[in-house]
Amino acid sequence: MRARLLSTLAACLLAAGSALGAGGGGGGGPEAAEAKPSDPVMEAIEAAAAKSDWPRARELARDGVAKNTASADYHNMYAYTLRMGASPQMDLVFKHYNEALRLDPKHRGAHEYLGEAYLQTGNLEKAKEQLQTLDKLCFFPCKEFSTLKKAVADYEAKKR
Repeated sequence: MRARLLSTLAACLLAAGSALGAGGGGGGGPEAAEAKPSDPVMEAIEAAAAKSDWPRARELARDGVAKNTASADYHNMYAYTLRMGASPQMDLVFKHYNEALRLDPKHRGAHEYLGEAYLQTGNLEKAKEQLQTLDKLCFFPCKEFSTLKKAVADYEAKKR
């Protein structure tokens, strides 16, 4: 009886861990474990970004933000495309990451990318604040936390 109870408990814990780990770049709460419907705009932005076609990705993201100003994902991707392109306008980058986080304070992708933007401008302390926020948001280590943690470590190593 005890062995059966332990195996049931272990199965429940594994299932909970799988559900929590399934969250996307967004909020990461229980709703993130549900599959999001496909978004053709996001898919087009991500395809252009995958090819490093930053002007096209930026145009698509800017149009997405204009059509849906309430989308944290669009603001996050627009800021990302601005940051990754030539001569980034960091004032716009920070504006759109902060808007994404205003719309969705638990948006893990926006926290990660905002931390990277802070590193890009030499603000290690602000980047570490985003890392601390991700540490709280991710029940188990998540991709966004791991990626920003590595970026912070690399930044610190270069500064030595």
